[in-house]
Amino acid sequence: MRVWSEHATSVELEVFDGADAGWASDRVALERDEHGVWQGGSAALIAGARYGLRVDGPTGVEHAFNPAQTLLDPYARGLAAVGDGSWRGVALGPLTGGGVDGAAAGTDPFDWAGVAKPRVPLDHTVVYEAHVRGFSKLNPAVPEALRGTYAGLGHDASVEYLTGLGVTTVELLPVHAFVSEHRLKRQGRVNYWGYNTLAFFAAHAPYATARAQANGADAVRREFADMVRQLHAAGIEVVLDVVYNHTAEEGRQGPTHSFRGIDNAAYYRHDAHGHYVDTTGCGNTLDFGREESRRLVLDSMRYFADELQVDGFRLDLAATLGRDDHGAYTPDHPLLQAMLADPVLGATKLIAEPWDVGPGGWQTGNFPRGFIEWNDRYRDRMRDFWLGDQRRERETGDAGSGIGRFATRLAGSSNTFTRERGPLASLNFITAHDGFTLADLTAYDVKHNLGNGEGNRDGTDNNNSYNHGVEGETDDDAVRAARGRSIRNLLGTLLLSAGVPMLTAGDEYGRSQRGNNNAYCQDSDLTWLSWTADDRDAGLEATTRHLVRLRSENPALRPVRFGVFGETTPSASQMDWYNADGETMTIDDWNDPGERTLQYLAASTPEVEEFNRILLVVHAHVAPTEVVLPTHDGVTGYGLLWDSTEEHPAGADVEHLPGERIVVPAQSMQLYRALGDATSGAGLADDAPEGRP
Repeated sequence: MRVWSEHATSVELEVFDGADAGWASDRVALERDEHGVWQGGSAALIAGARYGLRVDGPTGVEHAFNPAQTLLDPYARGLAAVGDGSWRGVALGPLTGGGVDGAAAGTDPFDWAGVAKPRVPLDHTVVYEAHVRGFSKLNPAVPEALRGTYAGLGHDASVEYLTGLGVTTVELLPVHAFVSEHRLKRQGRVNYWGYNTLAFFAAHAPYATARAQANGADAVRREFADMVRQLHAAGIEVVLDVVYNHTAEEGRQGPTHSFRGIDNAAYYRHDAHGHYVDTTGCGNTLDFGREESRRLVLDSMRYFADELQVDGFRLDLAATLGRDDHGAYTPDHPLLQAMLADPVLGATKLIAEPWDVGPGGWQTGNFPRGFIEWNDRYRDRMRDFWLGDQRRERETGDAGSGIGRFATRLAGSSNTFTRERGPLASLNFITAHDGFTLADLTAYDVKHNLGNGEGNRDGTDNNNSYNHGVEGETDDDAVRAARGRSIRNLLGTLLLSAGVPMLTAGDEYGRSQRGNNNAYCQDSDLTWLSWTADDRDAGLEATTRHLVRLRSENPALRPVRFGVFGETTPSASQMDWYNADGETMTIDDWNDPGERTLQYLAASTPEVEEFNRILLVVHAHVAPTEVVLPTHDGVTGYGLLWDSTEEHPAGADVEHLPGERIVVPAQSMQLYRALGDATSGAGLADDAPEGRP
């Protein structure tokens, strides 16, 4: 048993009776080494034993020592709740066998059955953000006892749905053990999303089946591992949304579970007066200017990546993880660099939410090479282009912005991410768990969060949404049709853009939260996925599957690198840009706010895949137009692959000739495969033509 506390004067290990978690059957005083690590052992600390720590130390504004309180080991692999609201750690041996401190494990090693990590290349990755409980809670194809659990997500019905959709990587909202904030408990509510971590090494037990929970912490862990194994067997990766920036101990008046009582002054960031510095908005901030806090995070990540075989991590409020001992963000921060350098972690997908609420907290584009970043600039531009600009044009006759910034985001956000990092540094998203669903973006102008109990004050007011003339549900066929087209345009933009796309679970079929854009405390059918046909848009679901497949089949849509104008760059794409007349875009075209029609011809420069070339036609005016399909060396025709005006994707190709004039409907996109010679006119990659914004 080892625990670090710089300021403690004594640390005692308590091992509790197997039948009574309130009675300590053994107490052992731990000894401190020269590095502040307290260590010792007990013959009673065997696999399955419940244990805790009592820590004493000095008084003062920065300290919170209380030797009368039993604290949770920060490295506890399993947890057990005690009736008084406190927690005990549960000693677990390695999942693959062996005991605790040499004691017998008491269980057989977990068998991975030869199933390895899928290791999906970034350019083939399609992320699906989901909630363990919400995904299968209502699915009648999953046995009732498994619904809403790790086993439910790993069930054949769930796996078949995900593989059928075509996604490659499931990003799970927090599954580290968490608790609800005291404020929510007083209101009779819960923290549904889970961004309030209690323990960084233990899987959240309430997401396990009742049977696994009854059998204890090791059974919970095994059920989690089995979920990972089942998804891996189907070729699907598992990425965890992890919250290392703060803990469930909240502000100084919040509950003391672990870190505060072990060494408040060392684990948390403080100002010169001993008060908490909060860059998370959650009451406290872990101090990553200290090596010990960094070591905790790295050890937790390694445990899940190695022992539990997860494939990556989405780092919540990651700017906080990059703040140095002065509180300033730096991409050279030892924690960020250690993740990249670690042989296990560096091989995983490392996804940063590149902001926090502290000074200088917005850091999109400023993470080191090797990280993928949630691209909020992409989200905002695409929402505004298809929704806000459409509203302006319908109300004023002037859309307000042209095509240039849209094209920059479509091509991989080269104005945000360096050439060395390339387009795959951008995780593109239109929606996430936080905010409106895709359907609600097109149905609500304002948030409707009264059900959260905060007087509609919570949640952002900056939604870039457009209700198409009616707030909320409507039977107006014209409004419903317009909303559907906007959804398909947003979905098509996401899945046809350079970068790594992320879908939010339920958007593929039009899930609504009835205008709630901050459903963090809603554990109900408001947030659970519906599996009833009447609640799902079958056409939209088919469109999603179709677009995911088209992305997979057309490497020109997923360049690995940014090109250099006039040069051949392997695994980039040659990008040619044409206006509605089929002529190369000029500086005046790029800068014209009324220019909202674009033809984007992209040809792959393949290293490992066959040559491919596509044409994407984008028209974002409220009236239809005509375009002349571009003439380009080596292109003999264009075969239609998808049209956003279609509620169901068409099965038959329609072919057109270069130079042919076609009618493009209002507010629509069309994707074509460019036919012809695979060698002529290809190879010069260009991600930012001269004159483009």
